[in-house]
Amino acid sequence: MKCSVETSARHVHLPEDVYKILFGADAEMTPMKELSGGGGFVDAKRVTLVGPKGEMAKVAILGPYRPLQVELAKTDARKLGVDAPIRISGDTAGSAPIKIVGEVGEYEAAEGAVVAKRHIHLSADHIAELGLEKNAVVQVKLTSDDRSLIFDDVILRCNDCEPLMHIDTDECNAAGLPGTVEGEIIVK
Repeated sequence: MKCSVETSARHVHLPEDVYKILFGADAEMTPMKELSGGGGFVDAKRVTLVGPKGEMAKVAILGPYRPLQVELAKTDARKLGVDAPIRISGDTAGSAPIKIVGEVGEYEAAEGAVVAKRHIHLSADHIAELGLEKNAVVQVKLTSDDRSLIFDDVILRCNDCEPLMHIDTDECNAAGLPGTVEGEIIVK
């Protein structure tokens, strides 16, 4: 089975109360761009992430409101000096602390910084077609002129969408990807 492979750059998910701490009591998310895969968007506002070793400005906020999560690449985590574990999105318990700075306030998150584990969003029908169940682990083969490779340990996430794999910027650079490409799902 084929899947689109997209790079998911560093970003944050925020609950409404934290968003208002960062941008003011009357602030509301303003969709600037829709995300592929359905339902999400990039907010018009940006934040700065602060860790013990440095900071990163102009980090995207993804909406709608969700529990707090800061998704980084390992390179980002090292630059900031945070020990962000590799986790499936949403699994932030016991993850790295980080400071998030907005236009009018800042928030010291006791946990929430992770490196998102590579994963594929696909429908229950697609998962069944592969003969697997959600959260199964597969491989994805990428073929290119210069850096063909196989990603292992790819988690299947059940969403109502066409097969879409998310990798971080470190993984994108390792594969030398020019943008969104097509991959082949390999059942182990």
